[in-house]
Parts: sequence; C-alpha cells; structure tokens
Amino acid sequence: MKPPSDKGQFSTDIGQDVLDEALKAVERRSGKTEEAPAAPAAPPPADASAQELESLKASLELSMAKGRELMGKIKDEHEKMLRAVADLENYKKRALKEKDEVQRFGIEKLLKDFLPVFDNFDRALDAAKSAADYDSFKKGIDMTRRLFEDTLGKHGVKTFSAKGQPFDPNRHEAMTAAETADMPPNYVHSEVLRGFTLNDRLVRPALVIVSRTPTAPATVDAPAADTDTSKP
Repeated sequence: MKPPSDKGQFSTDIGQDVLDEALKAVERRSGKTEEAPAAPAAPPPADASAQELESLKASLELSMAKGRELMGKIKDEHEKMLRAVADLENYKKRALKEKDEVQRFGIEKLLKDFLPVFDNFDRALDAAKSAADYDSFKKGIDMTRRLFEDTLGKHGVKTFSAKGQPFDPNRHEAMTAAETADMPPNYVHSEVLRGFTLNDRLVRPALVIVSRTPTAPATVDAPAADTDTSKP
C-alpha cells in the first residue's frame, strides 16, 4: 500500500531563523527601534540634604535678625515722634504764657523810662505852689517837656513840625484854610497839633491850617449918570 500522497497540501511550519530575519527587515523599513526604559534616578546623597537644611536655617535666622533690627528702628522712631509731640505741646504752653506776660507787662520798660517825667511834673507843681517866680516855673516845665521828648526818642518816637512847609497829605491833615499873602498857597500856615512817627512810620499826622490865595475884593460899579433932560 502506497503512503498517502502530499500533493495539494501546504506546510505551515516556518523556521525561527526566518522569522527573526523578517522582524529585522520590518524594523529597518520603519526606521524605529524600541527604546530601552530609563533607569530610575539615584537618590541624593545624605550629606547634600543636610547642607540644604543648614542653608535654609541660616536664611531663616538672617531674616529674623533683619526683622528684629527693623522693629527696633520702628520703636526708636516711634519714641522720637512721641518726644517731638511732647516738646511741641510744651512749646505751645510756653508761647501762650510768654504772650500773656507780654500783653500784661510789655510796657514795663517804657513805664520805667517815663517815671522821671512824671516825677518832674510833680516837682514843678509843688514849686508853683510856693514860688512866685513865673520864669523859674516856666523853665522847669520846659525842662520836663524836653525830658519827655528825649524819653520818647529812646523808644523810636519822634515829633515833627510842619509849619511853613508845603502841604503833604501823607504827613499832614488839613483842618481848614487861611487866606494869606505871606506865603504861597497850599503851604502849612499854622500848626494845631504836631505830628509823630514811630521808627519812621507815621503814627499821627500833623493837624494844620493850609494857606490859600486871598480872594480879590469885589468891585462895585458906579451908577450911570441920568441923561434924561425932560426932568427938571
């Protein structure tokens, strides 16, 4: 008996070497190769972690030191501000007290300078009661007046006379006008009150009478002669 014939049958048995060659050909055609998985990172060494921790501690201590320094400066500035406020309040109190004293006793020096003038007036009045010499009394009054004027001058007060000068509205105050031919018009004819200045500033203008040109007398026309011949 003949063995069965293999005609018409396909064998599926392929060798391993053929499969390997075919796989390589596919990989070459696609241009891709399988990448190997990355190896896990090695853990950092223990001394590196310690150094990083020390660095963080040093940074924290430095920040805390700067914070304490800043707080100290803020405290100092706050105390300075409180002292400045207290000094300002004390200055205000002293200024108010000095202002009150100036208002109450500011003329003390002026008063002391004028006391001798007051004493001289008393002496002159006492002398007038017992002395019949008018010239001596007048001399005492003149001396007292000069002392009074000198005392005013010590404090910057000066008197001025305007008589015979051109009228100046900035220094003179006209009371009235007087007709006169002895001086040009708009001059100070006479003086009612003298003027005063304080450190060259006008305190009181001089009260004066101003000159003006005399008014010409009115002329009276003579009556016309009667030429009527019909009257007897």
